[in-house]
Amino acid sequence: MTTDLLSSHRERLNGALKAIHDRGYHSAFPESPSPRVYGETAAADGKAAFEAHLGTTYALEIPGSRGTVVTEQSPYGIAMDVSYPRVVEDGLDELLTAAQQGLPDWRRAGIDARTGVALEILDRLHRRIFELANAVQHTSGQAFVMAFQAGGAHALDRALEAVAYAHEEMNRYPATANWEKPAKGDPIRMEKTFTVTGRGVALVIGCNTFPTWNSWPGLFASLVTGNAVVVKPHPLAVLPLAITVEVCREVLAEAGFDPNLVTLATERAGDGLAKPLATRPEVKLIDFTGGSEFGEWLEQNATQATVFTEKAGVNAVIIDSTDSFKALTGNLAFTLSLYSGQMCTTTQNLFVPAGGIETDEGHKSFEEVGAALATAIGKLLGDDARAVEILGGIVNQAVISRLDLAPEYGEVVLESRAIQHPAFPDAVVRTPLLVAVDADDADVYGRECFGPVSFLVKTADTAQSIDLFRSTVTDGGAMTAGIYSIDSKVLDEARDAAIDAGVALSENLTGQVFVNQSAAFSDFHGTGANPAANATYTDGAYVASRFRVIQSRRHVDSIH
Repeated sequence: MTTDLLSSHRERLNGALKAIHDRGYHSAFPESPSPRVYGETAAADGKAAFEAHLGTTYALEIPGSRGTVVTEQSPYGIAMDVSYPRVVEDGLDELLTAAQQGLPDWRRAGIDARTGVALEILDRLHRRIFELANAVQHTSGQAFVMAFQAGGAHALDRALEAVAYAHEEMNRYPATANWEKPAKGDPIRMEKTFTVTGRGVALVIGCNTFPTWNSWPGLFASLVTGNAVVVKPHPLAVLPLAITVEVCREVLAEAGFDPNLVTLATERAGDGLAKPLATRPEVKLIDFTGGSEFGEWLEQNATQATVFTEKAGVNAVIIDSTDSFKALTGNLAFTLSLYSGQMCTTTQNLFVPAGGIETDEGHKSFEEVGAALATAIGKLLGDDARAVEILGGIVNQAVISRLDLAPEYGEVVLESRAIQHPAFPDAVVRTPLLVAVDADDADVYGRECFGPVSFLVKTADTAQSIDLFRSTVTDGGAMTAGIYSIDSKVLDEARDAAIDAGVALSENLTGQVFVNQSAAFSDFHGTGANPAANATYTDGAYVASRFRVIQSRRHVDSIH
């Protein structure tokens, strides 16, 4: 069956393999939730499937679980009340023993069989994309269309991208080779085998804001390279990963493998399961998305494992000049508003010279730049019904706390306002806050303020803007950066600074591409070259350390 699985998905794999080399546009999963694409009943069926989970116990048999736990609260205010098997520290021996039982068969299955299983899992997740989109929406606070795209289609693309890189890296070496060394008389002949084997147990630690998009690349990269995977979701975003684990286990079992190769470790908030789980000797790979404090703890303490982290950062845009001021402010308005800035890629710091900038509309002072950006945001979000589909809901109280404190940091250019969601009256929806600060206020803008808060940083000139961009990213990390300038020399200097700091740069975005969005198969998400992340989605390095090649050799004469 596993051979048939790869054959049935070969075209999708080949397309992905070609795309990671061409780096052009490629998408294997349609991002539009239109009934013309997915069928007339797909949206209703998916919503019904999501609602069928509410108030129930999720039917997963997890080794080492101890009773059940309810952990999620929808940012949109609906009651979820889904119970999951609860894993506590006392159950880890049983969980990890079970996870390892199927590893020998999973290794012996070979590269193509594992790839076929992974591709079949992705295909079945795609069939449940509307159910997943609802689950992502009501655990992360993303608006539905964003949840469908980022939590569904784009997450599937990123997972497929990881599978493609892994398939290529695992096939870098032949399975067998004949070695012949000239010698006096007969040559020395040996037959050698090279077996790809996983490292052991991989741990994926999910996040609240992007439970699938940030978890699936590591999950599939580890699984296809021969590892078992324990998925530990964020307590507030369990359902999307419970569905994921269910599908993984279903396909593994049907293909003749141990379903415990993929398990779900759900904890009650405050249990602190991640630390004892991450430091277990059986755990050899860890994927983590979240705050810097715990990410750094993992890097320093989970020394038995290879740790892939995506942490906090201070994303920046340098504004020097533009030939399309209206398009500049419009593009940035959407960037700052999308999902209420609750993205690891959202711009936080906008560096603007105190003397203003040159534009197609004439010279604009620092104050006029801030006012124009505030006006653009106000126009974008002026209609509440439209605004909520851009903003989504605030994911948790910690974001509100940061938002409420931020006006104290400087001069408020644009106040944040609350919006009543027309469909979910209990949702917490807030528009972006813009605060003007001075270049000397590095203690404010030099650290991440996650959520709908951005700082308009007044610099002496563009040269200082570039210097501050370089230093803040070098020290605090960043996932994205941008520059607006009509001066080729300034663009060159910004590119050099971005390379020095190790961050991807977007230049003069004025159309329907935004600095906080990245395209699978073409854009690298993160670089692994600054403190915000030690790896990238995805490249060869992201997958290559998840497996080892074990050699055996023997004289040809000894073969009988």
